[in-house]
Amino acid sequence: MRKRIKGRKFHRKTGPRKALLKTLASSLILKEKIETTEAKAKELSSFIEREITKAKKGDLPARRGMAKLFAPKVVKKLMDKIAPLYKKRQGGYTRIIKTGSRASDGAKMAIIELLETQNPKSKTQK
Repeated sequence: MRKRIKGRKFHRKTGPRKALLKTLASSLILKEKIETTEAKAKELSSFIEREITKAKKGDLPARRGMAKLFAPKVVKKLMDKIAPLYKKRQGGYTRIIKTGSRASDGAKMAIIELLETQNPKSKTQK
């Protein structure tokens, strides 16, 4: 009997797939905005949402869990700068913007970014 399968495999085995998600997540945390394929962006969105939710706790077990996945620089930024921005938010920390197809192979591309990390635009008076 066919069951629903959560997640995408990207034609990779478990180790390379986890490494891909970790490096994409690290890049997103450090740069706050990256461009990748739509499928990778959707998978990264759910992965990064779980990690930010864990980081919002701010306790030592959460920090140690992050340290197993990410480099110290990434953990520091995630725990000290990004997680406090989302204390009042219950999810939906990322935004995916579809940007069209890649010229070389026609893959659907998207920009994924963290919300509320950029400076809000000041409203100009008319």
